[in-house]
Amino acid sequence: MKTIIYSPGDPAGVGPDLFISLVNEDFFRSLNANVVCLGDKSLFDSRAKELEYAFEIKSFTSLDSVNEKIALLEIAKCPDISSGELNSINSEYVIKNLDFGIDACLERKDLGLVTGPISKENIIEGGYTFSGHTERIMERTNSDDVLMLLASERLKVALATTHIPLSMVSESITTDLIINKVKILDQELRSKFGIEKPKISLLGLNPHAGEGGKLGKEEIEIIIPAVKELKASNIDVSMPLSADTAFNKNLLDETDAYFAMYHDQGLPVLKALSFGDSINITLGVPIIRTSVDHGVALDIAGKGIANNSSLKNAFYAADNLI
Repeated sequence: MKTIIYSPGDPAGVGPDLFISLVNEDFFRSLNANVVCLGDKSLFDSRAKELEYAFEIKSFTSLDSVNEKIALLEIAKCPDISSGELNSINSEYVIKNLDFGIDACLERKDLGLVTGPISKENIIEGGYTFSGHTERIMERTNSDDVLMLLASERLKVALATTHIPLSMVSESITTDLIINKVKILDQELRSKFGIEKPKISLLGLNPHAGEGGKLGKEEIEIIIPAVKELKASNIDVSMPLSADTAFNKNLLDETDAYFAMYHDQGLPVLKALSFGDSINITLGVPIIRTSVDHGVALDIAGKGIANNSSLKNAFYAADNLI
């Protein structure tokens, strides 16, 4: 039986809240897959009480012993189960849950992973070198490359670079990087989304895509050579587009996915159009992983007002992709 593992992220945030709310909506009965949430039962019992929700879910200590449609799996104890305030002492708990989920999915092809929101800063303060879920999954699965894709019904945006300072973006973008990641995007749009001939709109790095080299040379020296090689491989990708006009309605309607050069180039548009309804999908790795499109939301954790739409969509996607 296929199973979705849920790694709820930071215990202080809304990751546990969202799962508890979906249990109370009886949402998981609508999925084909079983659902196993990784977490300390005392954390979930405490949070359910705080939210004034019922939470009668059986807890197990081994994945092989789970025999319920919806279950908790205790991988580690959570040192601080309080909501709304980060505590770096919880970093090991968060990483243990995440790593277990990645490793389990790597071992069994009938498993998929859905992840809740984390605080990268808090994990780093706990003593870990950590750039984000995407990078951790790439490292843990020994993958050669990885691609972050955020997707909604309105649009899909993939990223050339992810969680790095803006000052490092230009030096990180190479012709080979663009070629490798756009190839992953094209292949996964075909295999995971059933798009027979994907049309990819690629964004330039500089304002107005460099203005013929007057506002930057990266388009001429790095990006256009990559596009030419991709086109020679029969991939339908555009020449670099100016990001300020690339999301106009006509082009949006014609595009299957955008390829942005850095995190905040394409994602503000996606989140403005689809925040709360979009999901994060990790491409180019040998596991199924989807995630919410938002952060830990400490200000509303434990208050019962978090919107669970993105998590619903992440579970729907994982259920379809396994």
